Amino acid sequence: MNGSRIAAVGHYQPAKVLTNEDLAGMVDTSDEWIRSRVGISTRHIAGPDEPVDELAAHAAAKALAAAGLTPADIDLVLVATSTAIDRSPNTAARVAARLGIPQPAAMDVNVVCAGFTHALATADHTVRAGAATRALVIGADKMSEVTDWTDRTTCVLVGDGAGAAVVEACGPGEEPGIGPVLWGSVPEMSHAVRIEGTPPRFAQEGQSVYRWATTQLPPIARRACEKAGVDPVDLAAVVLHQANLRIIEPLAAKIGAVNAVVARDVTESGNTSAASIPLALSKLVEQGRVSGGDPVLLFGFGGNLSYAGQVVRCP
Repeated sequence: MNGSRIAAVGHYQPAKVLTNEDLAGMVDTSDEWIRSRVGISTRHIAGPDEPVDELAAHAAAKALAAAGLTPADIDLVLVATSTAIDRSPNTAARVAARLGIPQPAAMDVNVVCAGFTHALATADHTVRAGAATRALVIGADKMSEVTDWTDRTTCVLVGDGAGAAVVEACGPGEEPGIGPVLWGSVPEMSHAVRIEGTPPRFAQEGQSVYRWATTQLPPIARRACEKAGVDPVDLAAVVLHQANLRIIEPLAAKIGAVNAVVARDVTESGNTSAASIPLALSKLVEQGRVSGGDPVLLFGFGGNLSYAGQVVRCP
């Protein structure tokens, strides 16, 4: 019941990079048009032989190595994804098999763009309840596989990748490193962001999402800070879902995190859905832009018009 903390993080992106100039040769668009509307310059695209569970396993292996742990140390695997093609075995089980994790509880979490922060909260609750000791929490999506590459309103947005965190129980007397989650949804507006149909395709009502994110989410994000007992001015970093730079920058400003580093990985990675938050956090850690123990707000939002956020201590 001492709470949990993030012991380490890791990330992975496919080697292929798709630039705005590349997209301009595929659809009626331009580098200036894309940058001015969403702030994206490049994105990574997985090949046909790179399934979601492979992306997830690469990121998870890096997080395990950074934590100095082995697969045998893990007893829970949670994968946040909405782009796995197969229903069974689930992605978490396939990741566990790839890494050689013996007998873990293995579950997928589908809350689309808010999936990682939902999964992180679930791991925290599970560890607090004593049902797990160490968990791998992974956000992984292959958005390229659910994208209509003839639709310039959506194909310019997406990228593929994965990010992972090792979550473990805190020691006696140690302060929890994962704060209380604040989560919810707007079910009556779930049509605003969709991955549906056969074959499944990503679609969204961009203006509706923009208005909702920039007007409704700032007070919710501030409440997540309040639940953690952290004033936004004391945040070292803010890692929002990397959907659109025109959403990220106003939302970060309205939270009041005036001293925080704001993750802007969307510019080079695009919208990677559930992967975006752990991917951006892992890069901040790798680049030394945040230090161990720093308070960081993680806040996912989007698909289903769901949201979830918590303040964590940087590993």
